Amino acid sequence: MKRIRIFTGQFFLMALMILGLASCCQVSEKLSLADAGQVIRTRKFVDLTHAFAPGIPHWPGFPDEKTEILYWYEPGVGKLGGGFYAQSFTLVGQWGTHVDSPAHFAKGMRTVDQIDVKEMIMPLVVIDVHEKVAKNPDYVITMEDVKRWEKEHGPISEGAFVAMRSDWCRRWPDMKAMQNKDANGVAHYPGWSLEVLKYLYEDRKITASGHETTDTDPGIATSKDDYSLETYILQQNHYQIELLTNLSEVPEAGALLVVAFPKPLGGSGFPARVFAILP
Repeated sequence: MKRIRIFTGQFFLMALMILGLASCCQVSEKLSLADAGQVIRTRKFVDLTHAFAPGIPHWPGFPDEKTEILYWYEPGVGKLGGGFYAQSFTLVGQWGTHVDSPAHFAKGMRTVDQIDVKEMIMPLVVIDVHEKVAKNPDYVITMEDVKRWEKEHGPISEGAFVAMRSDWCRRWPDMKAMQNKDANGVAHYPGWSLEVLKYLYEDRKITASGHETTDTDPGIATSKDDYSLETYILQQNHYQIELLTNLSEVPEAGALLVVAFPKPLGGSGFPARVFAILP
């Protein structure tokens, strides 16, 4: 079988390789982006994004979203007039399924508008710990979990997006259930570990990571205002995605992740649209 040559600018050829779509014999080196796009459109897409609205789960220190109808089809409804439908949204950047830029926790590092678009299409790695979380809501991902994934699928590839599947998203949109606080006000939800994050970012050189909870750090840590794990990621000049959903619908390996978000100048974060293309 011929090796596929990846020409400069032809990213979809790499996407095909990631998705395992270029496995047939005698693959043409002249495969065009249009050809690649046609193949990708035949694959299943899974939306990993919560719809946002006032009252959704969020970090307790943030104010709630406010929406307002400025124009409505008929007169008398919109604040500014009628004839069409337009709204205003007032919300914190870290709202719903969202991107945290490095500048969110690290002064002087990249803001949302400075994240390169090449960092928005990545191989997706899903480390599934949902059964362990079901038994222990304070569970933190371990190197044993990562090594188990690599034993089954091979080394995590450079430039990948690594997601922690905990199935915590099934508690959405109940804020109390997401926080899962005990009688003393201590939150109990899963999180990452520093050992794993260092391995992923420093050894495997991944592009970004994400999770289904409101925070990178487990609830027992954030209850003590300890956000050291989120600080670590952002200080590496990488971004993260919080409040993902539907990770149970994608495979542990072989999918492609697309992360898209607006480009607010100097923005610390913004709601994102995240989806997976399945192999």
